[in-house]
Amino acid sequence: MSGLLGKKIGMTSVFSAEGKNVPCTVIEVGPCVVTQIKSVEKDGYEAVQVGFQDKKEKNTTKPMMGHFKKAGVTPKRHLAEFKGFDQELNLGDVLTVELFNDANFVDVIGTSKGKGFQGVVKRHHFGGVGQITHGQHNRQRKPGSIGACSYPARVFKGLRMGGQMGGNRVTTQNLQVLKVIPEHNILMIKGSVPGFKGSIVIVEK
Repeated sequence: MSGLLGKKIGMTSVFSAEGKNVPCTVIEVGPCVVTQIKSVEKDGYEAVQVGFQDKKEKNTTKPMMGHFKKAGVTPKRHLAEFKGFDQELNLGDVLTVELFNDANFVDVIGTSKGKGFQGVVKRHHFGGVGQITHGQHNRQRKPGSIGACSYPARVFKGLRMGGQMGGNRVTTQNLQVLKVIPEHNILMIKGSVPGFKGSIVIVEK
């Protein structure tokens, strides 16, 4: 699917034509520059690599500098590959948020907020076990039995327990496009998208 890289600005709300207050996410999409065009003959598949946000040359490795000079563009901080563009693209072409002028729905891919080490109530929405009465006083947010018994005398893999939460790649599908503002490279999407303010997201048609 064709798409672009963007930066999550934050959330706000707008009023619909029916007068309803609709929560929405504001994303700065592009401008992105075509840095590589992959073909079946050379790479085994067709795709277009785009770059987003400028980067200083002193912070760019020499192999990547050669990659960008071959495309005739300045160094970029973030790269991603997309397929299925309607128009034919060349190295150095600039893609803007106008790509989504005719899109009603998009998918947004981002990295969820890191929560650190969390217990089962927060991480897996356990209800907790035990009662405050009957002499119990410290088992309200515990997971309870983990299932080990005489056979099998082990704990099954994948059992839901406490652990690291967040910081994962998350895709939110079928988000409605509310408004496209080309002069500011802004895309307004209904609902929330994964990631914190300022994080990089991938927006696909």
